[in-house]
Amino acid sequence: MSGLLRARPATTPAMLAAFSDAATLRHALAFEAELARAEAAEGLIGTEAAEAIATLCSSITIDPAELAEEAALAGTLAIPLVTHLRVALSGEAAKALHRGATSQDVADTVLACQIRAANGLLGRELSRITTALAALAQRHAATPAIGRTLLQDALPIGFGLRIAQWQAGIAEAATRLRREAEAAAALQFGGAAGSRAGLNGKAAAVSARLAAALDLPDAPPWHARRGGIAGVAAALAIAIGALGKMARDVSLLAQNGIAEAREPAIPGRGGSSAMSHKRNPTGCQVALSASLRAPGLVAGILAGLPAEQERGLGGWQAEGPALADLFLLAAGAAEAMATVAEGLEVDEAAIARNLAAAGLGNDIGESAALVLQALKLREPKNA
Repeated sequence: MSGLLRARPATTPAMLAAFSDAATLRHALAFEAELARAEAAEGLIGTEAAEAIATLCSSITIDPAELAEEAALAGTLAIPLVTHLRVALSGEAAKALHRGATSQDVADTVLACQIRAANGLLGRELSRITTALAALAQRHAATPAIGRTLLQDALPIGFGLRIAQWQAGIAEAATRLRREAEAAAALQFGGAAGSRAGLNGKAAAVSARLAAALDLPDAPPWHARRGGIAGVAAALAIAIGALGKMARDVSLLAQNGIAEAREPAIPGRGGSSAMSHKRNPTGCQVALSASLRAPGLVAGILAGLPAEQERGLGGWQAEGPALADLFLLAAGAAEAMATVAEGLEVDEAAIARNLAAAGLGNDIGESAALVLQALKLREPKNA
């Protein structure tokens, strides 16, 4: 069962690929190959053995379904993976494989590689949104519109100020996510109890070589310190929530009785199976659905922070699937809202009509200046 009918409507093909079985296996095999090469460079195993391991890792074909069944029995991916590799090796190479490493080293390093790739994908989508919203906010900075608090008419504001608040929230969330992801996506290499035993005092050098080969920051073992992963999870949920804020507002503005803004018309999107006259805010639906699912996923990761002693039981094993789901949801929400931001239809006549009906004048205060502040812009000198 591929699960695409359930997963694809909520995310993007690129993010699905980042957390696919193929990607997971590729990163795990790269770990074993580069570990062998690093240890050979430090004289811990023979060069021929290391190259035999690396060659096998680049050429072996393993059925993901078979490996999944074996991992379900073993309790971790690394155990059956190493068994498959050892069966295909012989002599020194078979003994040298996976030297000084443990199953959690593989799992955490794979997750770090996926965080790095996923963060890059998501960052590009979030940048699309903030760029488009910044232009919209400036265009409508001085467009008088009715502000709304507690879902009731309040006082006039510049319509662009509402958009600038969307933009600022998403930009802040993107910065937070980038910072957390860059800090957390580090090599894990500590061995069975996190002490890097059995490597003749050369573990630090091996770790540095391995990190460089995998293009990850080097780090001391963090098996039972899960704050970095929790930070990424929380940052993802905040980003999803910021996208949801924009989606909530756009969907409210698109209601028939308000009609001040709506999603772009795209063939095949936003229709109804029963009512041909409807134009549903489907992009907003994707983001709002993600916003509902994200908090529970984060809560599960936070619950695993009190890891037991040197390597925990159950906590870190729960992180990978939950973090993957958070990235999948964030990607789907970001892509959906990027499309909305780049094509948002603003009806100035409806905005003016609703403002006039409220009978509250058109004093928008310092909305235009606040738009510039929210976007972190400054008036040109001598303007």
